[in-house]
Amino acid sequence: MTEQAFTVRELAGVPVLVCGPDGPPLGDERAALDLIGDAGYRGARWVAVPVERCGDDFFRLRTRVAGDIVQKFANYRMGLAVLGDVSGYVEASAALADFVRESNRGRQLWFLPDADALEERLVESDRDSTRHA
Repeated sequence: MTEQAFTVRELAGVPVLVCGPDGPPLGDERAALDLIGDAGYRGARWVAVPVERCGDDFFRLRTRVAGDIVQKFANYRMGLAVLGDVSGYVEASAALADFVRESNRGRQLWFLPDADALEERLVESDRDSTRHA
């Protein structure tokens, strides 16, 4: 991956590898491992990927692409945030709508409109984990 394909930003005190829209697609487990490796090397705990970098198969749950990718991130204890508008995909699939809703309730995968929303969720997540500690 080229240096221009992403930046590492601190969002709510959490290092996040923020990917640009023009990098390689997040279309399979190998692409996930590449991002996880880049993030880990740079000390990031989350990866933020624009929705444009997730191929259509990511949003077709029957392909298992999303599940396989999310599992890789979970295995490496790295969070994944998909940033952008997923409403068109969600409107076309009740199963995907459920998947997005459940993912957003968890701590592993979030579908959010932008990096500002990710920062807000990281603040909330930190507050929740502090309360339950």
